[in-house]
Amino acid sequence: MSVAIVTGSSGLIGSETVKFLHGQGFEVVGIDNDMRAHFFGPEASVAWNTRLLTGGYPRFQHHAIDIRDAPAIDAVFERHGKSIELVVHCAAQPSHDWAARDPHTDFSVNANGTLVMLEATKRFAPDAVFIFTSTNKVYGDTPNDLPLIEKERRWELDPAHPWSQHGIDESMSIDQTKHSLFGASKVAADVLVQEYGRYFGMRTGVFRGGCLTGPAHSGAELHGFLAYLVRCAVTAKPYTIFGYKGKQVRDNIHSTDLVQCFWHFSRNPRLAAVYNMGGSRYSNCSMLEAIDLIEEISGHRVKYTLSDAARSGDHIWWISDVRRFQKDYPAWAYTYDLRATLRDMIAAAEERFRTAA
Repeated sequence: MSVAIVTGSSGLIGSETVKFLHGQGFEVVGIDNDMRAHFFGPEASVAWNTRLLTGGYPRFQHHAIDIRDAPAIDAVFERHGKSIELVVHCAAQPSHDWAARDPHTDFSVNANGTLVMLEATKRFAPDAVFIFTSTNKVYGDTPNDLPLIEKERRWELDPAHPWSQHGIDESMSIDQTKHSLFGASKVAADVLVQEYGRYFGMRTGVFRGGCLTGPAHSGAELHGFLAYLVRCAVTAKPYTIFGYKGKQVRDNIHSTDLVQCFWHFSRNPRLAAVYNMGGSRYSNCSMLEAIDLIEEISGHRVKYTLSDAARSGDHIWWISDVRRFQKDYPAWAYTYDLRATLRDMIAAAEERFRTAA
């Protein structure tokens, strides 16, 4: 039986990947030691998702291994060897703010952990497809130098700019910019994945995500803005927007649609491919617009305050141009727009937190 290894398997994208690949007949090996609870506290723990996966998917096996533990990772890969057809590497430290508090942990998880995964794949399953969930933060704050126009509820790119119609493409430089320490560690991992493709001929794909979201996201204040915003709405918890008058724009892609990207890539992989991947012009909003939609759909009022202090390295406006991926994989298409995504997330949050209460 074909084996897929998924790191961060209890997180948002990891768990969606586990479910999908299990449905495709894979034996799925999940690696997740719930570092999210260490990063963001008990409310961000993914233990609940681990329980759902281990209880509901008979060909799924969970390993509470730290991706920095090379001997333990090697042992998993050696056990399955060339039966491993696919590696989807989702595990990460994902927060700007947290990285600045503990740069050693941030860099060792994001960069060294990715190196451990690449080496294990090269040694024990060199023909496997290796997919990496990178981030648009590899571009640093260069997007903030774009000619932006302030509107009533959002910032918008000047219509005369060539990226205005479709969003930011992969030609944007990742150099000479303020990344945040988190962005720097993800740059290191991103380039490593590319290099293992080019240097060793491995079939690697890098997906530079915008805002990845969905009902399985354990949102926290420092990461997962849409999930945490929905949680605050459902539980009547106050929410703070940091900087840019709440008009900063994000594109949002549902986890189901992103995993479908992974699947299309895995069926016809390339070497060292790099794709910007997000909601594009199809699914995006400012934070104020997100609040408006959540209140409209859910009937819950969002209690929020505006802080003048923006997060270091944060983007004012980001919309991904996904046309490179669509050109390579024309059969892929979005199935969730922003409203459908929010309806899915609100329903899941109401169920989960009502049950928790």
